Amino acid sequence: MFTFTRDTTHHKEQTYWSGVFAMTLCVFVLIASEFMPVSLLTPIAVDLEVSEGLAGQGIAISGVLAVLTSLSLSTLAGNLNRKYLLLGMTALMALSATIVALASSYLIYMLGRALIGIAIGGFWSMSAATALRLVPQRLVPRALAIFNAGNALATVVAAPLGSYLGSVIGWRGAFFFLVPIAIVAFIWQCFSLPTMAVEQHARSGDSAARLLLRPAVAVGLLACGLFFMGQFSLFTYVRPFLETVTRVDIRTLSLILLTIGVAGFIGTLAIGSVLKKGLYFTLTAISLLMATIAVALILRGNHVWLVASLLGFWGLMATAAPTGWWTWIARTLPEDAEAGGGLMVAVIQLSIALGSTLGGLAFDHIGWQSTFALSGGLLIVAAGLTMLTSRKTHHAH
Repeated sequence: MFTFTRDTTHHKEQTYWSGVFAMTLCVFVLIASEFMPVSLLTPIAVDLEVSEGLAGQGIAISGVLAVLTSLSLSTLAGNLNRKYLLLGMTALMALSATIVALASSYLIYMLGRALIGIAIGGFWSMSAATALRLVPQRLVPRALAIFNAGNALATVVAAPLGSYLGSVIGWRGAFFFLVPIAIVAFIWQCFSLPTMAVEQHARSGDSAARLLLRPAVAVGLLACGLFFMGQFSLFTYVRPFLETVTRVDIRTLSLILLTIGVAGFIGTLAIGSVLKKGLYFTLTAISLLMATIAVALILRGNHVWLVASLLGFWGLMATAAPTGWWTWIARTLPEDAEAGGGLMVAVIQLSIALGSTLGGLAFDHIGWQSTFALSGGLLIVAAGLTMLTSRKTHHAH
């Protein structure tokens, strides 16, 4: 991995909070772009004349490219100043939203989605390293918490805003809406980010591979991966489920999506104090409770109020869980947090891609119940592996 050279001659305690907030705006647009298709699957599918499962692959492709980028970026970027790299990722984000909004065919839609994947992978895998550069070491957790707040807020806003804008100005308008915000983030970063020269080390690729040889890390990442697969095999297809099974109108749909988002934001704020009581217990409980919700939705999918409250609880836990997994990385690999972070981004994005692909295949070919059952099954296995990780970690210490 790379470390940034810090100019220690002046401003020893230099802090760039404006840069942190500019990057948080960027994170907001990134996550909003990544999950915008969730709330617009039906109109996208109709307009591009493909099935909902195929439209959902727009989330899978961004995930795949995010994985490839997060694993190869530091090697490919070489000595390029990290400020220009971040600005390039922001420009790519604006370009992606424009291409998707203007897509005349499914292929062009998928190309636009591929570009957002590159931006996501690049941005997230550099987030920890950039935080180290923007603020002194002791304030890094706070900077990362601010980035994650941008993430949580986007998760709140993306789906309901998407379905609302989709109903007012069409799904293309919803994607166009992101372009000016991305441009503002680009200009803000131009002024607020310091120049970030790079000091190259020989060990860039092998440290991540070496981490996987530790049993606790390998099992933990597998548990984390299965958790995200389980989450997104269900969550990607929540709109078609609500429209065809629960039979809600567009206003109720936007309201339910907003409920999921707001609950998730509350969960993200609250999980810190819960994690102090027990990291592994919390992560295991979240997986099991979400599996229970998946089963309850299969059994009672046509009761609007029950479905709305179940999905609210789902949001509360699902959006808060990544904070738990990032805490696990920081605790398990304090010395290799950056390499671990790159692996984590890769695992999460790959799992989102796999989960939404498998969920889509099941949704199109077998039926929605199979998608939800698949989600429940994956979450139960994730809970078991989380308990196993806890054991392996205790043995390792």
